[in-house]
Amino acid sequence: MGRKGTMIEKEIDSTYLKEVMTLKIYQPESFSPLYKYHICIMQDGNDYYQLGRAATLSDRLHAQEEIENTVFVGIHYNDKFDRRTKYHPSGEKQDAYIKFLVYEVTPLLDDMLPTYHMGHSRALMGDSLAGTLALMTALRYPHTFGKVIMQSPYVDNKVMDAVRHAKDLHSIDIYHTIGTKETEVDTTDGKKQDFLAPNRELHELLEEKGASYLYHELDGEHTWKAWQKDLKRALTSMFN
Repeated sequence: MGRKGTMIEKEIDSTYLKEVMTLKIYQPESFSPLYKYHICIMQDGNDYYQLGRAATLSDRLHAQEEIENTVFVGIHYNDKFDRRTKYHPSGEKQDAYIKFLVYEVTPLLDDMLPTYHMGHSRALMGDSLAGTLALMTALRYPHTFGKVIMQSPYVDNKVMDAVRHAKDLHSIDIYHTIGTKETEVDTTDGKKQDFLAPNRELHELLEEKGASYLYHELDGEHTWKAWQKDLKRALTSMFN
């Protein structure tokens, strides 16, 4: 069955990243310039469309009126090493990538789509390192991005410190999941890492800080099988 909405591709010749970045923008079937739209920007964009079935899910949730009018935007990486440099808290390009999102992607979307021009109508969504990037960006720019969906994010001391020192944490809605079997996750540097324990620590800290926050532990591993199953709940929680 084909998708009901419309996929549009836009390129940004990024000043910050010194490369051409492609945005894959999915508008719902009922899209009209007469309505206003929420925006959900997905890092690992191709994975969210192909493995997460985000476009098909968007069709279904809009048809059943389970989410408000939302446009999905996918941004992908070149390879796993490029992904790490852009998304990792210590990645050489993370700062440039965050500025690309704030100063290049957001103005383009506000210009081409009938958006609310408010942080609370913009979400950043990501899995693993892409989820980390979503949180780190919103903590720095809470008035640009007021929603975060992070599925099994990578958590280290830099992430914990960013949460501890966040000034406007209360203005961000956060959806956070981790799998109970994510105790030996293969990472880009060839090592295995426990994701469960650090995510539980992050959960405790976000609760302690009084964040607007939903947390779920999934019976699953660090895979798209778990994230795809959870995506409906994530989107209906954040956009209903």
